[in-house]
This record gives sequence, C-alpha cells and structure tokens, in this order.
Amino acid sequence: MTAISPREGLHPRARRLLSRLAAVLVVGSVLLGGASPASAADAPKAASSTVELAVSTGPEARIAPGGSLVSTITISNTTPDELSTGTVALEIDPAPLADDAALDAWLADGTATGTFRSVATEPSPKVGAGASVEVSTLADSSDLGDLPPGVYAVKALLSGATTAGGVAWNLSARSVLVISPTARTVGVVVPITATPASGALLSADELADLTAPDGMLTGQLDALTDTPAIIAVDPAIPAAIRVLGIRAPQSAVAWLARLERLSNDIVMLQFGDADAATQAHAGQKTLLATPDLTPLLDAADFPTPAPTPTGTPSPAAPSTSSLSAISGATTDVLWPRPDLAASDLTAFRGYLGDAVTTILPSTSLQDPVGSHAEVDGHSILVTDADVSSQLSQTAQLTDPTRIDLGIAGAAGHLYFASQASPTVLVGLNRSETRSPVALRELLSAFATPGVRLSSLKSSPAASATLVTTADTVRSTALTSMLAGEQQLVTFSSILDTPALMLAPERIRILRAIAVGLSDKQFAAAVSDRTARVQKLLGSVSIQRPKPVQLVTSAAPLPVWVRNELPWDVHVVLNSEPSQPRLDIQPRTTVEALADGTTRVDVPISARVASGEVKVDFRLTSATGVPISQPAVAEVTLRADWEGIGLGILGGVIALLFVLGLIRTVRRRRRKADAAV
Repeated sequence: MTAISPREGLHPRARRLLSRLAAVLVVGSVLLGGASPASAADAPKAASSTVELAVSTGPEARIAPGGSLVSTITISNTTPDELSTGTVALEIDPAPLADDAALDAWLADGTATGTFRSVATEPSPKVGAGASVEVSTLADSSDLGDLPPGVYAVKALLSGATTAGGVAWNLSARSVLVISPTARTVGVVVPITATPASGALLSADELADLTAPDGMLTGQLDALTDTPAIIAVDPAIPAAIRVLGIRAPQSAVAWLARLERLSNDIVMLQFGDADAATQAHAGQKTLLATPDLTPLLDAADFPTPAPTPTGTPSPAAPSTSSLSAISGATTDVLWPRPDLAASDLTAFRGYLGDAVTTILPSTSLQDPVGSHAEVDGHSILVTDADVSSQLSQTAQLTDPTRIDLGIAGAAGHLYFASQASPTVLVGLNRSETRSPVALRELLSAFATPGVRLSSLKSSPAASATLVTTADTVRSTALTSMLAGEQQLVTFSSILDTPALMLAPERIRILRAIAVGLSDKQFAAAVSDRTARVQKLLGSVSIQRPKPVQLVTSAAPLPVWVRNELPWDVHVVLNSEPSQPRLDIQPRTTVEALADGTTRVDVPISARVASGEVKVDFRLTSATGVPISQPAVAEVTLRADWEGIGLGILGGVIALLFVLGLIRTVRRRRRKADAAV
C-alpha cells in the first residue's frame, strides 16, 4: 500500500493533517485487514477468504504511569477451513512517538524508531471457519517497564496458526498506547445536517425516514443523548418539520421535541449550513437572509385553536423565525469553512454583532494556541485538526475493531494536542452517514462532562494569527447565483405569490454554499443551480405557432401558452403584425393553468383582400417584464374569397332561376301546341 506523504511547503499542522488522512486510509486494511507487510508472503491474498488480526489497547487506549495494560487481540477467520492453535504476542516500542507526524507514520506504514519488545504472550485457540475469537493479554508495570508519559507504538503478532494444507498465517496488527498521568479535558462539537433530494426543505416522506427508529436523525440523537457533546443544528431541519403543521410525521415531531429537551448546549448553524466565509468573500454586507417561509404554509395544516377565555383565538400559523428556532440555542456562533482572511472576521462581527464567536480548525492558525484564541480582537474557538479529522473518520465506521483502532489513533493525537493546552476542542466534520454506534463510543471515550460552550468562550484566549486566504472560486459562484436569483425575482411577478418560487430557490442557494460540500460537490451544486434557473425562466413560453390560412375578413387567431410551473401564472400576450393590412388585438391577458398548455384566441381582421403577414407574439408580466422568447406566426390572408364566393353563389342562383323560367315557358308552349 502507498501512504500519502506530507507535501513540501505546507504549514506543519497541515502536513500532519495530510499524514493523518493517509493513516486513516491505510489502517483499515493494514491493522485490520490481514497480514502485515513483513508477513504478507506467508498469507493468501484473497480478501474474501482470509484471516484477520486486530488489537485493542482499551476503550480509551490510555493508562496511568505504572498501570497495567489489558489488551484484546481479535482473530477473525473468513476462510472455509478451521484455523489451528497458535501463539499471540503483544509488543511495545519503549521509545515514545515524537509527535503527530511520527504517530501517523506508525499507523500508516509501521515506521517506528525503537526496538520492540514483548510484554505479553498467550496461546491462541482454534478458530472455526467464519468465526472470530478474542484473546486477552495482561501486561503489568513490571512487563511494561518504567515508561514515561507519551504515545507508544504497539503491535500484536500471531504465529504458528495454520489452515488446511499447512498454510501458515503469520499476522501482525498495529495500534498505540497512551501513558498519561491525568485524564484529558475534551469538548466535542457535533453538527447535525440533513439534505433533501429537492435541495429545498425536507419532505414529509424524507422526515419520516430520517426520524424512523432506524433513521439517520434518530440514530444521531440516540448517540448524543446523555453525553456532554455540543450540538450544532441546521435550522432548516426544525423548519421543515414545523412548516408541515399537522401533516408532519409524528416521529419527526417527537424527534424535535426530544432535541429541545436535551440539556446539551446547542448552536444554530446558518440555514442550510450556508458558509458565512463564502458570503464574506462575495462582499455580502449581511448574511443571506432566511427566506420568508410563511407563504409556504397551508392554512389547512394549522387549524385555529379554540378561543381563549377572553374570546379571542390565538394565531395558529407560526412565523418564519419560530419555524426554525430551537429553544435555548446559541445564535452568536459561526462555524464556517476554514479559508478565512482577517477581514472576514470583521465581516462576521457585522453579521452577528460584537459577541460573535467563530469556530476554526487549528490549521487556520499559525501556531498551536489551545481551544480559545483571539485574532485581532475576534474570539475564536479552535478545534484540533488532527484529532477532529481522526474522530470524524472513526465516526463513519461500523466495525467494532475498526472503531477501537480509530479511537486509539485519536487518543495519540489528543495526547500531543493536550501538551499545548489543558482543554482540547474537537469538531466533527459535517456528515449524514455517521454511525450512531461509533459516535456514541467516541463520545464516551473522549467528551468530558462539564465542558460547556460558555466555559470555552470565557477561558483565557491566546493571541493568534490566521495563515489562510480567502477562496475566490466559491464567492464568484455565489455572486453568479445571486444574479440568477434576481432574474427569478423579476420573472416571478407572473405569480400571485412570488414567494412560492423564491423561497425554495433561496434555500437552494444557501445549500449550494454549504460548509460540508467538497469542491466536487460544490461544483455540481452550482451547475445544478444554473441549470435550474434557466429551466425556470423557460418554463412559461409560447408554443411554436403553425402557419394560418385566413379565408374570412375577421376571425380568432389561436395561440398556445405553455406553463410547466406547478402554479397558475398571469401573463400578457402582446401581438404585433408585420404589416398594417392586418388588424390584431395588441394585448391579451392570459391565465395559464399549472402544468399545462392554455389556448388563447386573439381576434384579427383583414383590411385588404389578401397577402402574407407575420405576427410577432411576446409574453410579458403585468408589469412589463419579458417572459421567455418571442414567437412568430405566419398568416396568409385570403379575405376576398368571401365576396367572390358570394358572387359566384348569387350567379349560380340567378342562372338556375333563368333556366327554370325558360323551362317553364317551353313546357307551357308545348302544351299550347298540343291543344291546337
């Protein structure tokens, strides 16, 4: 396997973060996935049929100096044959790992500076096909020796075990042990977000799935309950529940009530988890406002309650602010993307006031400063990038042995972080695929009771300097999206309630600049947004007219108006002939029904006998805003055919009358001649 090595020229903490990410990619297979590099030749290669070895150094991977180490070595046999007995050994390198980079190097490729020595040996039992066994080992202080506080490389070895045909399985697995005299003080911030398929608000069906007993939101809340974690919530989630009124799934209503009953500190993210840094880079003087959601409410979903004793019923429908609010939540904290310039912090103060606090990773700052820093007078809560990234990766896991390994790696990074500050703050990445089991375990292992948001903000702040620069790609895209929104503002004048279109579209912009989007996801969101705006602007148009033959001096000219929107629209059909030989009604008010095509009959009349005339049709709103593209109808006038036809008909009638008269006269003459 190939590990990602630190890149030249990066900030030291950034290099450590890259190194740690490489370790995360490798540990799942090297530490848990079978043979170690030294024994790879002794083991079969088939991943679907193999023997795996894993080692856990305890739920927190930590012991006090002079303490005993109880480890669990897990042997998993996925081959079709029984694994024979063998021997497992636990070894430790007495030379402590020097720093985060050394820890990552050990986890990634087994690089260690000292000579390992065995501290415990146990016989391993037989392992049946498809089964797993755990072997516990005990190493007391005499086995471990006089090890000073630090992070130590640990490995487990399996030897002497064979399967059918005498195939030997000599395996190794890596982990770490932290020796520390004191427990760590750790605060953990956990973001909760949920992205709807529509890009606007979560639907009732989506909420029902997310808050079902096995739903994502339910799992996250289960893991957070009775923990000291600080919870950061996207206000779009409670808004999506409350906007449905009585149609909201009962499981979603219960989930929200349960969230509000928690004793945890709750921080409100920006609506849709929109990035404040991107808005600052785009020159926004205020944060993009949450759209007015009240036009989206259906009065039937909010029945009027019974009158009060005074006889006056209280309002049933909530306001926009109450739709997205969570009781007791903090609203003066921003958790943006880390690509900040110093001027952005000034912009943040303009957004939320002097009391605003910004959460940033340690890689955004020049030197280690602990959990609370001050940059040019601006309050910063600092999350340790190494620990946060390790635990964010661990929170995605479901395999218990892999979770233990991730926690052990985080424990090592946490030890190094705690050398600079007695309190370490961890911020998990935005994720909607987090494992509730893993989240619960890492919170149990690390989150320290009593660490509150208020205590973090009031702790002494170290002076710090930003080392990041503003990302111009996202801000440029935001400016473009806002320009598209302005086009929709004028276009939406064809609706009785423009907010029906504009509110969801504003939410989609906010979600397009969400903090949790990767560069690839962001590019896709912007592309989708651009395509959607163009689709909306072209959703009301004139269907291409067919050539028309006009054989009378006056008649209605049919025009079809297509409306692909889910709402009725009011437009004006403007008609203008290319020549004055045709009179046509210049303006016709049209109500085009939703999701359909509406026929409009425009009265016309011909001034001269015949000719070819083109009629230009344009749609506008009642206020004159152009809607879609013009259309042209070709009209062929044959208005004199009506007079000619009448003349011919009159001539035929006269001729028939004359012929009838002649015939009558002849018949009478024949009768007279016969009488003579």
